[in-house]
Amino acid sequence: MVSRPIGRIAVTDVGPVVERGERPAKSVTGEEFEITATVFREGHEAVAAAVVLTGPDGHEHRTRMSLVDAGLDAWSASVSADRPGRWSYRVEGWSDPHGTWHRDAVIKVGAGVDVELMLEEGARLLEQAVAEVPRTAEQATVLTTAIAGLRDTAQPPEARLSGGVSAEVRAELADRPLREYVTPSPEFPLLVERERALYGAWYELFPRSEGAHVDALGRWRSGTLATAAGRLDAVAAMGFDVVYLTPIHPIGQVNRKGRNNALRAEPGDPGSPYAIGSLAGGHDAIHPDLGSFDDFDAFVGRARELGLEVALDLALNCAPDHPWIAAHPEWFTTRADGCIAYAENPPKKYQDIYPLNFDNDPEGLYAEIRRIVQVWLDHGISAFRVDNPHTKPLWLWERLIADVATEHPGVIWLAEAFTRPPMMHTLAKVGFQQSYTYYTWRHTKDELEQYCAELAGPAAAYMRPNFWPTTHDILTPFLQRGGPAAWKTRAALAATLAPSYGIYAGYELMERIARPGAEEQIDNEKYEYKDRRWAEQTAGTSLAPYLTALNQIRRAHPALHRLRNLRFHHADDGHVLVFSKARRLHDRDDVIIVVANLEPDHTRDTWIHLRMPELGLGPSDRFVAHDLITGQHWTWAEHNFVRLGPDTEPVHIVHVRLEGVTSPR
Repeated sequence: MVSRPIGRIAVTDVGPVVERGERPAKSVTGEEFEITATVFREGHEAVAAAVVLTGPDGHEHRTRMSLVDAGLDAWSASVSADRPGRWSYRVEGWSDPHGTWHRDAVIKVGAGVDVELMLEEGARLLEQAVAEVPRTAEQATVLTTAIAGLRDTAQPPEARLSGGVSAEVRAELADRPLREYVTPSPEFPLLVERERALYGAWYELFPRSEGAHVDALGRWRSGTLATAAGRLDAVAAMGFDVVYLTPIHPIGQVNRKGRNNALRAEPGDPGSPYAIGSLAGGHDAIHPDLGSFDDFDAFVGRARELGLEVALDLALNCAPDHPWIAAHPEWFTTRADGCIAYAENPPKKYQDIYPLNFDNDPEGLYAEIRRIVQVWLDHGISAFRVDNPHTKPLWLWERLIADVATEHPGVIWLAEAFTRPPMMHTLAKVGFQQSYTYYTWRHTKDELEQYCAELAGPAAAYMRPNFWPTTHDILTPFLQRGGPAAWKTRAALAATLAPSYGIYAGYELMERIARPGAEEQIDNEKYEYKDRRWAEQTAGTSLAPYLTALNQIRRAHPALHRLRNLRFHHADDGHVLVFSKARRLHDRDDVIIVVANLEPDHTRDTWIHLRMPELGLGPSDRFVAHDLITGQHWTWAEHNFVRLGPDTEPVHIVHVRLEGVTSPR
């Protein structure tokens, strides 16, 4: 590989760059992110730099960079894109003759060395800037006035020099600089997507359980898409943005699993919706118990009326009686005994699911998958939660997501990939907008700080986390043992650490009993109907009001819509987590501080220590801290005492009231 030669000005180490620029970095509309570079040249001449964002229409947007570390020649700028599409960016470095003259002139004029020569050279540089760089007459007046002052021998040298290096001159040259030896970096790709790709609150439900009931003969009757639509008002009222449906397709009869993953299903057991396919159809069909496509369209229509998007589970699993088994046996793996291999994730076995083999007929299988995805796009689906994408080849997702984006650029793909980091990160790089994460199993202060620093740091250029405290088949020991405070804590952290988070239906009820020997709920909804009788069973015990409050806080505070602005602060107690998020909006900051007791069944008394510059404050400033959960107000400063325990809320979500900031004289 031939190296790119260094230009006249060295512009190196540009970031963020994903896979050496072979894949795009990512942002969403209006999201500020930092571009960095190392820019320097030989000798002592001054240099400067700018970021150039190029939009989908080819229009360039230039942002001046700041020197953040002179010893390392490190430059930085915060930029944002104003609309979705495929953008690019580069860093331009140049020699800054006015900057070099400014530095030298201050030294020499102050020492009485070459005074007239230095002042004349400054005047000529400004004349060059007026002649060579387009600017209005008003803008040019700033420079011509300085030129006249530099040559005004009636004034003392110091006064003449001050005009040539005034704040007004420096500001004008910052906006319209005199640039020599301009040297660009390579052009790097940037994919800008709609905000829902980064920010949103997801709510998962099993349509068959919404409205499920036991009839007069003691037999379970499935809920339908029509009855599930009745749950949408409550989901919207809690402030969720996306309702995610587990698979709604026909379920296989062969090897159907029974309750609690039993190998044998009893009469009336509905089976796992992830064992897709039967004589009633496959991935392009709706389970007859749930209704018709008209019912599905009505469900999507009602969701849209309520401001909800609908996401559908894309689970490329096949039951043994899926239509593909007979029509395309080459799409599966046949073992030495002639049987088709069922899915395994040792020690787990999924006898009711046959995984696909993508190596025998990749083109034929891809065409069929693309077809079924289009079926659901045509019926209003705007997001897919993809089941176990790490068990399918990466080329499939790269091709499929890009293919869909050509006609449906707003579609969001959420990877349910609880797997090794390289696979999770690469799934994001090949196109997934969001990913489930290890948050579910990160509980200690060190675990959360280290993991979230990674997600909000280098990985944020391409990977967006979606935090889920539980899923329909994951129930951690922390929540098994914890009471309401534990469930509040995990929901609050998910909702504030990450801009996207998700809640599985039933979280409101704190369903915390695990199946013996498994880290999942007993009587798992994946294998049976659930009649939660929401109105009857939640009176006084539901977390729905708390989730509603979290979502209201998220919507009201743009700082929580972002990931890269996460900053951790210090607490003396190792079980208390402190972090903040800040976002500048319309010339003022939205600043949120979260303080969480990670052992909410024990009272923690501790001092917290805030990194005031991260809040836009000075070390001596005092401000009004408004707890958005309780409505309480306190006066806080750099060091604050907090008490969190069973007799209080387990988490403070504090809005920094900047209008209340006071600075001691």
